[in-house]
Amino acid sequence: MKYTSYQSNYSNYFLLIVLLVSSCSVPESTTYEDVQIARDKWGVPHIKGKTDKDVVYGLGWAQCEDDFVTLQEQMLASKGMLGELKGKDGLIIDFAIKFMGLKEEVDKRYDAELSQEHKELVESYLSAVNNFAALYPDEVLIKDAFPITPQEALVGNLLGVVAISGSQGHLEKIMNGKIADEIPKGSNAIAIANSKTIGDKTFLAINSHQPLEGWYSWYEAHLNSGEGLNILGGTFPGGITIFHGVNEYLGWAQTVNHADFTDVYELEMDPDNSLHYMLDGKSTALIEKKYWSWMKVWKFIKIPIRRTIYESVYGPTFENDEGFFAWRAVAPRSLKMGEQWMAMNKAKSFSEFKSALEIQGIPCTNIVYADREDNIYFISNARLPKRNPKYQWDKVLPGNTSETLWDEQDNFSITEIPSVTNPPSGYVFNTNNSPFNATDAADDYQESNLNKIQGFQHDNIHNNRSRQFQKLIAQYDSLSYQDFKDVKYSTYYPDTMMTPSVTNLELLMDQDPAKYSEIADAIKVLNNWDRNTTLENTGIAFFNFTYKELENVIKPQGKFKRDGTINEEDCIKAITAAKKYMLDTYGKLEIPWGEVQRHIRGDVNIPLSGGPDVLAAMYAVKDENNQVKGIAGESYIALVQFTESGVEIETVNAYGASAEPDSPHYTDQMQLFADQKLKPMSLDIDKAFAEADTIYNPLKVVR
Repeated sequence: MKYTSYQSNYSNYFLLIVLLVSSCSVPESTTYEDVQIARDKWGVPHIKGKTDKDVVYGLGWAQCEDDFVTLQEQMLASKGMLGELKGKDGLIIDFAIKFMGLKEEVDKRYDAELSQEHKELVESYLSAVNNFAALYPDEVLIKDAFPITPQEALVGNLLGVVAISGSQGHLEKIMNGKIADEIPKGSNAIAIANSKTIGDKTFLAINSHQPLEGWYSWYEAHLNSGEGLNILGGTFPGGITIFHGVNEYLGWAQTVNHADFTDVYELEMDPDNSLHYMLDGKSTALIEKKYWSWMKVWKFIKIPIRRTIYESVYGPTFENDEGFFAWRAVAPRSLKMGEQWMAMNKAKSFSEFKSALEIQGIPCTNIVYADREDNIYFISNARLPKRNPKYQWDKVLPGNTSETLWDEQDNFSITEIPSVTNPPSGYVFNTNNSPFNATDAADDYQESNLNKIQGFQHDNIHNNRSRQFQKLIAQYDSLSYQDFKDVKYSTYYPDTMMTPSVTNLELLMDQDPAKYSEIADAIKVLNNWDRNTTLENTGIAFFNFTYKELENVIKPQGKFKRDGTINEEDCIKAITAAKKYMLDTYGKLEIPWGEVQRHIRGDVNIPLSGGPDVLAAMYAVKDENNQVKGIAGESYIALVQFTESGVEIETVNAYGASAEPDSPHYTDQMQLFADQKLKPMSLDIDKAFAEADTIYNPLKVVR
């Protein structure tokens, strides 16, 4: 349902006022009469109000208009009710949240950690969500899910940071009886100082690689309040601030980083005492914790499902075929991520921005920063405990000693983790590569022995995007804005290819066709491919399917892991299988990539360039008509120029501003996105309102 349709139902206006006044979570004096939402021609909401609470209320309302289904799914998971909607798949998430103890963490920290000011912002956001649900009951997925409380919403926030930190992966492996390394995933961020640009400008590329739709897809908004908030950027459904974006003074991008955010402990069980473990030589009882959730089995039929886990001094503890293991993660141990993001949103200088980072509420993610004073900055932001250096923290730890039980209050400061400020090279970047490769090698932060307990990727960890970026940036003494775009939108793989799980991937490209006559033609396709992923390119399709077959070959061997390698036999098996697939599916080995990879939503189905781990990244899954559909990678993109006259911004989102199929903004940015083009945006709130297609207050019609 498009957002304009919600404005036509004003018969319930009186009901909404009653709900506002009677709300138990918001002061009665809060009426939100000053909230105004202006929708531009792309449907992007520009929201202004006298106070931050006004704006946060407007953001909640706009998100409900544009993607109420996704927002509800997140809230249902936070309440432990997703299994009632999605059956077994939802139940897995319900129990994961319970097993991680996220509700207990919120209950323990809510009053102790959150300022009253931030609590009121959360309450204002939820007032919008709860009022929207009351006003449009036909849109509600589970009738007894509302109202949502602040504590429940914050459970969802913790789930998000746990997911971004990768910590849930270790939990899943404990429960499945497998402890193994995670394979890193992607995002890009680039800042270029004016010493390296043409026209005395400072450039910033905000280029996260996220799912194109769903819980962690980007939602674009412009927030403006009389209390100093004026920022444009991306947030997720359920976010009450901009997560990365730009204000009149500065901007930043965030990418997933890979430090040691989770520890796993193997408990030494007491053979003489059931469900007791040994700690510092003493027998200690596990605490038994029983959970239950409803699971939908058919239409309106649901059944209760019960599970039991345990808790040790280290945290949630699970029994599998290998024994008892405990999970201890950094991410859930603070509720101050929202306060930190708001401080970053409102920062007006580099020093204010760094003060926001010192809150350390956001437990992870690299940050690449630029501002109008020509400061550029990289930090592999992480809240990391000061662990005992006697132990190997990248391995399963002994769970029988308090020496491995770190203090959540004793963390490394932001001056003790990898960062680079204003390097002489004139640029900083991150593509999920090592934080010790963030600029020119001469200017990089140097890895030290601290990394044994911090766990960042070592300085030799690259990926195809980092290698290609460094190759391209080295070609320029200075860049024009178009050069900057060309680098950001590069569709080439580097001359030497690798992935974190296949470090010698180049071996796949270098096989000798003379040795294997039956697949000589297929080997030649790889030999001769120019490493490009444009729509017209006829080699990328075969490489893409060969790599997927390679994964199928090496996964059963246990070789698909961090720093994994392949051999010639693996390559030949993958090429043979890919040749058969291509001939069976397309009747030939070479086909234009635009016929295979597509950008699909609703009735729109258009060619889509890019590939896994190129700078203009795209990850796809098989779809109908022998096509693959892009599902993640390039998503919300914002390119920023800080100039003497102000801030210039261009953005694009993968589909559009709305996830409602009958909205005109459901697919209206798809062609721009596929064409690698952007739309101009502005921080001038008066201009946004003057040029808006629609202006309204959530409580009444303004125009």
